[in-house]
Amino acid sequence: MKIDKYSLLELPKLSRKEFIERSKKLSKRYRVGDGKNFRLNDYNTDESPDFDKEDKPLVKEILQSGVKTLTAMQDVLYANDKWALLLIFQGMDASGKDGAIKHVMSGINPQGCQVTSFKAPSAEDLDHDYMWRCMTHLPERGRIGIFNRSYYEEVLIVRVHEQILRSQSIPEKLITNDIWQERF
Repeated sequence: MKIDKYSLLELPKLSRKEFIERSKKLSKRYRVGDGKNFRLNDYNTDESPDFDKEDKPLVKEILQSGVKTLTAMQDVLYANDKWALLLIFQGMDASGKDGAIKHVMSGINPQGCQVTSFKAPSAEDLDHDYMWRCMTHLPERGRIGIFNRSYYEEVLIVRVHEQILRSQSIPEKLITNDIWQERF
């Protein structure tokens, strides 16, 4: 991906509509819409922006520009107190989730943000509905929530590791052949 070196550096000066349009264009290849027509085979799972070594200072400037914009937008989000923002970082171990969170979110006010890392379910998690622990960490209005890993694993990992399903204290009559379709 070649960077438009002139238009991206002007992000903080853009109107809200222009910013949204440019952000959509930039993120299109990394975004999944409603998921109805999503096929993993249609995506390059080894995707990486095509930066040259001489682009490194530019990339830093773009990151700083994005951080400034995000900081300003966080103030509006907080002041409106009508919506929340949930960012989900999903990837394999060592895929850069922590680094992305650290760099991209570096300029936001930590008082308006909460980061949740999902590890193996605790005994308390297993005593509740399978989506309970994710729901308890959703951000309140005016705040930004970050999930380091996500509720996707609540459906996928349990399907692969059947012992987790067995440890969830689910009444036997509810564990049917349709349990996965019901959860999806």
